[in-house]
This record gives sequence, C-alpha cells and structure tokens, in this order.
Amino acid sequence: MSSINLNRRKFMQSTGAASIVAGAALQSPVSGKETSKGNPENIVKRLFDTLSDSQKKVVAFDWNHMDPNRGLLRTRIANNWHITKPTVNSNFFNDEQRDMIRMIYEGLLAPDWHAKFDKQQEDDTGGFGETNNIAIFGEPGSDQFEFVMTSRHLTLRADGNTTDHVAFGGPLFYGHDPHGTFNEEPDHDGNVFWEQAVAANNVYKLLDKEQRQEAEVAKTAREQAVAFRGAKGGIQGIAVKDLNDAQKAGVQKTLQSLVSMYRKSDQQEALECLQKQGGLDACHLAFYTDNDIGKDKVWDNWRLEGPAFVWHFRGAPHVHVWVNIADSPSVELNA
Repeated sequence: MSSINLNRRKFMQSTGAASIVAGAALQSPVSGKETSKGNPENIVKRLFDTLSDSQKKVVAFDWNHMDPNRGLLRTRIANNWHITKPTVNSNFFNDEQRDMIRMIYEGLLAPDWHAKFDKQQEDDTGGFGETNNIAIFGEPGSDQFEFVMTSRHLTLRADGNTTDHVAFGGPLFYGHDPHGTFNEEPDHDGNVFWEQAVAANNVYKLLDKEQRQEAEVAKTAREQAVAFRGAKGGIQGIAVKDLNDAQKAGVQKTLQSLVSMYRKSDQQEALECLQKQGGLDACHLAFYTDNDIGKDKVWDNWRLEGPAFVWHFRGAPHVHVWVNIADSPSVELNA
C-alpha cells in the first residue's frame, strides 16, 4: 500500500468518513440525516485546520467577502468559473488535504451518483481535481461558514444549514458535454443527467392537447435567469395544481429525479423550502420549443419553477442546469 493510500485510510478511520468513500450513505436511523462524525461540514473543519496561513490567504475568506467583479463571492454562480486559482490536484494542497476535499465532494452527493459525477468530471475537465477549485467562507465549526467547489459544469456547496433561507447553501450548477462536441445528438448519448429530462418529458406525454399548448413556451428563458419571481406571477408553463393525479405523480417523480443526486439532508432541506412556498402545487412546468434537437418534440429545454424554486434544465446544445431554491423569494441571485 502506498503512503498516500495509507494516510488516507488513517484519516478516514479517524474521522469516521470511510463509509462515504466506500459509497455507503451515513444515515441516522432516526432523522435520516448524515451522522455528525462523517458529514462534509466536519471534514471542512478538519481541512480548514490543516491549512497553513499562506494557504488561507488564498482560499479562505470572511463570510461577507465582496469580490470587486463578482460581488458577494460565496453566493456567486456561473456555468464555468473558478472561485480561486489553485486546482485541487496542484501542489498547492498536500495529499491529506486533497483526500479531504475528495471526501467532501463525495459526501455532498448521493452514493449512487458518485460514478456519474466522476464521468462528468472526466469528460468535461479531464478528471476530478484537474480544474476544481475551492474556497471556505467564515470560520468552519461556527454558526456561519460555507465551503464552495467550482469548475466547468459544477458548483457544489457545504454549509451545515448555516446560510439563512436557502437550500444547498446557495445556488448550484451542473452540466455535461460527454463527447466534447458541444452540440449533442437528440438522444444525448452518454449524458449522465439526461435521465432527468426523460422524466420531465414523460410528464409531457401525459398531457392532453390543450394542456400541451399551455405547457409549451416559444422561447427558452435565459439560462442564468433563475432569480425568484415570488408571488408577483409571470411564471411560464402549465400550473401543476391544474394537473390530474397521474400527471402530478409524474411531476413528483421528476422532482425526485432532480433532488436525488444530493445527500439526504440537502434533499430534505430543498423539499422543506419548496413546501414553505406552497409545494409543487405552487409551481409551473414549462417546455421550451425553440431549441428542439432533432425536431422530435422530446423537449431538450424545460423548467420547473415556483415562487422561490427554480430548476432550469437547458439540454441544447448540451446540458446546463441551474438550481436556485430558498424558503423565501426575497433571497437575491448573484449570477
């Protein structure tokens, strides 16, 4: 066994994180949440404590750090960005720190999605850690801190529910260009996230002619436009509350497909935020008809939106997905 693997095993044993790496969910039998010893936030604290002063100057920030170009940095979201310069696999981090960053990444995702996200990273960035960057805001272990990971087609966050009102610690992004062609084929072969669009399109198939006309929108909304509309209206698509039971069940299945990628506690938080704003019955489902790859009426671009809930799936020319969820529409977007 190499010294790197030996160090990793010792660290995993000392933190209780081994079952995250092995792909087993760390669940509390009572709450369904990850156990405290192995959750990503505890590993963020351990990581922070190992950073030297020179490292902290680069990747650690005050909670409300304002970037002169990007605004409140911890809330920023984009489809391809680097929150700091050092990459995870660079010599900026030591072996133990790289292992901890990997465990945080795995801990934020559902175990059965690890391989899918790794494929996305391999296809889009050359592999996990090759272009990923991290930043830590606030003091880990306090009542206000957040870890953010970025790269092409990926933004993940860990905040231990210390960020008021928002799910996931803030907006998320994921995407995939599996063959590096930029323009995907109609079947989106190899795209790890296309199954979510299949679930949404199965709802479309259940709609009658009049409902389809209501659900179809002629022009795709700007993908970055995922700020909350609140109660002011103007949300496009068909109202979920007007669907029949079978159609609503299809929307519920789509929602489950979306949130199931993430750890149980984040799934629960996202659904609780949605419920506070009226649940799925307060949402609309829109299918955009202007960028239909293959002209097959299998809609590549679609959106599930409520007063403080936006899940925007842009499948053309390749998959970009923007996620913004809170328990109040007053939360502002920084995109």
